[in-house]
Amino acid sequence: MSRRFAYSLHRRQWVPTPLDETFKFFERPQNLPLITPPWLGLELVTAEPIVMAPGLTIDYRVRVLGWPTRWRSLIDEWDPPHLFRDVQVHGPYRRWDHRHWFRAQAGGTLVEDVVVYELPVGPVGVLVNRVVVRRQLDAIFDYRRARIAEAHARRA
Repeated sequence: MSRRFAYSLHRRQWVPTPLDETFKFFERPQNLPLITPPWLGLELVTAEPIVMAPGLTIDYRVRVLGWPTRWRSLIDEWDPPHLFRDVQVHGPYRRWDHRHWFRAQAGGTLVEDVVVYELPVGPVGVLVNRVVVRRQLDAIFDYRRARIAEAHARRA
């Protein structure tokens, strides 16, 4: 029996826009390149218009640790304006499960990301995660936080 090595990432961010407006920003996959670091080279492959709904799959091209790869996400939970969940169907991780939570708070919206992921390298992943992957994910989510703050400050 193989042991699974799962990791998690949890981020919260308050933005100054109302819940419905904030959710509308996130439900547009076309906004993903705006909040993704340029070094990832993210490119949406799925033809527009993309209308978020349960069962939708979205295809991307992206560089992970410098390597170009394809990524397919499935929207498997959808509860506007409070939650959506995307899971990796195809891509660089053994598992990628990303829940996006939204809650009205203090005249704006609390945005919460919870990611559970597994690497395809088993026990070696403990070191790979600590030295490389987690640092890159932290940098990606730090970049994302700054771009989300900018986008919503202009909209507020």
